[in-house]
Amino acid sequence: MKHPWQTAWPERISYGLSDAADNLVFQMMTTYLLFFYTDVYGLSASAAAILFIVARLADVVESLIIGIMIDHTHSRFGKSRPFFLWYALPYVIFAILTFVTPNFSSNGKLIWAYVTYLGLGFFYTAVNLPITSILPTMSQNEQELTLLGVIRQFFGSSVQIIVAVFTLPLVAFFGHGNQQHGFLFTIILFGLISLALIWNTFFRVRERFSQPEAAHQPLKEVWQMLKKNQPWFIISIVILLYWLTTAIKNQTTIYYFKYLQHSEKLVPLVNGFTFAALIGVVLIVSAAKHIGKKKTMLTGIGIATGGQLILAIGALTNQLPVIFAGTFINSIGNGLIIGLVSIMIADTIRYGMTMGIQAEGILASTDDFGVNVGLGLGGLITAGLFHLSGYVANQSQNVATQHMITLNYAWLPLGLYLVMFVVLLFYNEEKLLTTINTVTK
Repeated sequence: MKHPWQTAWPERISYGLSDAADNLVFQMMTTYLLFFYTDVYGLSASAAAILFIVARLADVVESLIIGIMIDHTHSRFGKSRPFFLWYALPYVIFAILTFVTPNFSSNGKLIWAYVTYLGLGFFYTAVNLPITSILPTMSQNEQELTLLGVIRQFFGSSVQIIVAVFTLPLVAFFGHGNQQHGFLFTIILFGLISLALIWNTFFRVRERFSQPEAAHQPLKEVWQMLKKNQPWFIISIVILLYWLTTAIKNQTTIYYFKYLQHSEKLVPLVNGFTFAALIGVVLIVSAAKHIGKKKTMLTGIGIATGGQLILAIGALTNQLPVIFAGTFINSIGNGLIIGLVSIMIADTIRYGMTMGIQAEGILASTDDFGVNVGLGLGGLITAGLFHLSGYVANQSQNVATQHMITLNYAWLPLGLYLVMFVVLLFYNEEKLLTTINTVTK
């Protein structure tokens, strides 16, 4: 059965801008926070590593808590939508506080980092998870859901690129040589824009399709559905592997160019090549229609792997043009992968509804779970390996540390892409869509 399209362009754009809003802060976290903590704020690499893993362990629990909160929310605005209104302001406040550098003792600064970063993680989940959970309630048209997911990722990826390219120039502009001031004023700018966009999403987006008898089921029933929802389990692992790969590579980029290429100014340039992710994102609608979402994502992983291999060869031979070319190709594949994540999660939510359980909050929490665990493990692996190799901030690095930086930047991501490809082969898209289409006829 074909369903008419239910959303208009103002709502679609507002939905997409919600991910742009979150990425203004999120990209700062994934790309520059480890560098900020070690080289600007003054934490040791080992202290930063422990902080990241503690924060991510906390976020794993928080993702589940926020998911349950969504599934048990009764309001005139719906289940997911009110979270944009309630949590946008504290999210932005904690984002700014995370980049404040108080003149405390070493222990005081560490405590400040824990409080602000843990708070930021909780409120990030509270405004980000609803972006995924609200999607299957906006329309029943599969093509429309794909379009909405692509619009979301287009805006999200665009902002990721903007932040990756312009953060360090903005830090230099605002700081006038003082990186503490530069990072603070940059996050204030990003935070205020983020707040306006998140609130805009609340006012513009609507939840239309819900099954009252299935919308507030007890956790015991939800758990039984999860055990039968094999596509959800597979895509959850893929998401985790993707963000682990992204965290390791992105967090190491600035170290690679600062300590091996001896030029931080190259970071915005190489990050500029990640704009190619938008090419992958815009290809999704056509590709998914012709070969399906699973094959489209597999294609994306294949392209990303090829690009990462080229990048690794460039790092091995110290050829910057090869590194730039690899980054460009890798980013096209990444666009295909990440652009499909929320769409395929929406499919698993709809699949769960065929079992009589509408648990979009808990099922969507797998996205934030994967992000949080991936970032946590990525931060732990990167900072931990740096510590073991003898990393010292703002000094010439020893040979072991240089090798460790290259390992994190080039070779570990390559291996993780291969694992990701194998895992996705077990995703049974045909069974999932057949079941959904049979029940909704």
